[in-house]
Amino acid sequence: MSVFRFNPRPPSTLLDWNIRSLPDTPLQFVLFFVRHYQPWYLAILLLQIAAVICTILVPWGLGQITRLVSEGLSAEQALVVLQWPVLVFAGVVLLEVLFTRGATGVHIRVLPQQRRTVTHAVFAYLQQHSHRFVSSEFAGALAHRVSEVALGVNQTLSILLFDLIPLVVTLSLATLLLWTASSLLAAFMFGWSVLFILVCYHLAKRSHPLAQQYSSARSTSTGKVVDAVTNLTNIRLFARHSYEHGYLGDFLEREVGAAYRSFGYMEKIRWFQSLSGMSLKIGVMLLSLYLWRSGQISIATFVMSTSLSLLIINDVASLSRRFLEFFEATGNIANGVRTLIRPHEVVDKPSAGKLEVSQGRVEFRNVTFGYAPDKPIFEQLDLVIPAGQRVGLVGSSGSGKSTLLNLLLRLYDVNGGQVLIDGTDVREVTQHSLHQQIGLIPQEPGLFHRSIRENIHYGRLDASQEELAAAIHRAGASAFIESMDKGYDSLVGERGVKLSGGQRQRIAIARVLLKNAPILVMDEATSSLDSITERFIQDKLDEIMEGKTVIVVAHRLSTVAHLDRILVFDKGRVVEDGSHQELLKKRGYYHRLWSRQSDGMFNEEAAEAV
Repeated sequence: MSVFRFNPRPPSTLLDWNIRSLPDTPLQFVLFFVRHYQPWYLAILLLQIAAVICTILVPWGLGQITRLVSEGLSAEQALVVLQWPVLVFAGVVLLEVLFTRGATGVHIRVLPQQRRTVTHAVFAYLQQHSHRFVSSEFAGALAHRVSEVALGVNQTLSILLFDLIPLVVTLSLATLLLWTASSLLAAFMFGWSVLFILVCYHLAKRSHPLAQQYSSARSTSTGKVVDAVTNLTNIRLFARHSYEHGYLGDFLEREVGAAYRSFGYMEKIRWFQSLSGMSLKIGVMLLSLYLWRSGQISIATFVMSTSLSLLIINDVASLSRRFLEFFEATGNIANGVRTLIRPHEVVDKPSAGKLEVSQGRVEFRNVTFGYAPDKPIFEQLDLVIPAGQRVGLVGSSGSGKSTLLNLLLRLYDVNGGQVLIDGTDVREVTQHSLHQQIGLIPQEPGLFHRSIRENIHYGRLDASQEELAAAIHRAGASAFIESMDKGYDSLVGERGVKLSGGQRQRIAIARVLLKNAPILVMDEATSSLDSITERFIQDKLDEIMEGKTVIVVAHRLSTVAHLDRILVFDKGRVVEDGSHQELLKKRGYYHRLWSRQSDGMFNEEAAEAV
């Protein structure tokens, strides 16, 4: 087995995170990845063809041995005459095994590498899609598409290399071998083979939609089970056990119906295959007998032709199933390519450089933008945030606060105007370098289902253990982390579900502290917390704001009241601009919001005191 100790690796470009283009049609997509493993797939193909040749030579060798035996040799003569034919026959059988196992040996080395390469490349391409694309799709569906595409490429190539191409070679060589003995036998074999393949192809294409319907019904019922399991507490609290049992039962019934239709049609195909195989066996046998009795073929040809018919029947027995699997694999590739391999909406210019922030001045110059072109949110917005200023953004939902942050982070490109940092248009620098210079604390921190240590280290991967511990201490997270069973190595659960809201925010603060970016952005960072936890978090946030340009979006005005400047948004316009005290004196929009929320805050504090 030492001959198979090789490690076919793709070019490093296919393992890069910054892949910007991939073929957008299934055939080109498969060929794109095949080219990077071309020598190994060529080796598999040649080994498979060699194995098929040996397989075809086995009936031929058997016929030659039969011819010699039928000549009435004595025991002594047989030992001499049959010595070489038997050795050649044994050699052919041995080579068949070696070539077959050699092809499989190469394949099992290439297969995992191919899957890894496709997964890496498609995931890297997916990472470059815009926020609009990602937010419009289910995360689970996108992950499933990535896996489907990688698996589809492997399945397509496996079926071609180990089933369809060898079958074509087998039928061609068998027909050629028979032609040297009897054109009638060859014509019968060729006609049967062509007709059988065409019918199998047609039946498999007709059965493919039924198989897809069954797969879809199965996925739907599985999804309903997952949804119900996720909401077991709600089922229990609303006493809806019986309702959910019936609700799931409806989808399971649809799955059973789809299964009957798919399995039933496949069983009809198997009946066709069995009857066709029977016709080939009987037909070749009767035709060979007729030709032998009429003296047109020898006993050796009779044995060879009947052996070849059995060999071919064995090869084509699962042809319809393999056709169906082939269509399913190529269909998965097509679905994945259609979903994932779309042009990127927000792309870096070829000449894009690296953003270096020395001050942190932010400017929106004559900015026009709308998520839909006919519904602009900003129209010629002008706004300057000096370096080191702490600014709060307030206003009703939909007034443009979060949109402003999205444009600063370049999650979307402006329709007109410029977003500038230290005088540099964010479209002139790479998105990667832009995001390195901005620290973001969102309303939901978006933790990975990894350890606390890994989640905080995400802020700066090269940070030392001492820097990590310092960031955790400054974020006020040391106490609760040390109280957990595994401390820093405790898993936080999916999206941090094992932690409370306050604990998740402290992890997010520690992560941003470790990143230490010159611009800090907070989008409703404390809106889901109670007022006591909010005050604690707010104190920690005040520490990390020092020396940074800060932009804070908040519905709770108490969160932004202490900042240097407050911008009040309404319908995409800045309607008021000033400090907390200045805006209260104007007795305008901000004053009305503050008065309304102050009553609520007093009531909340009274309730907490009780």
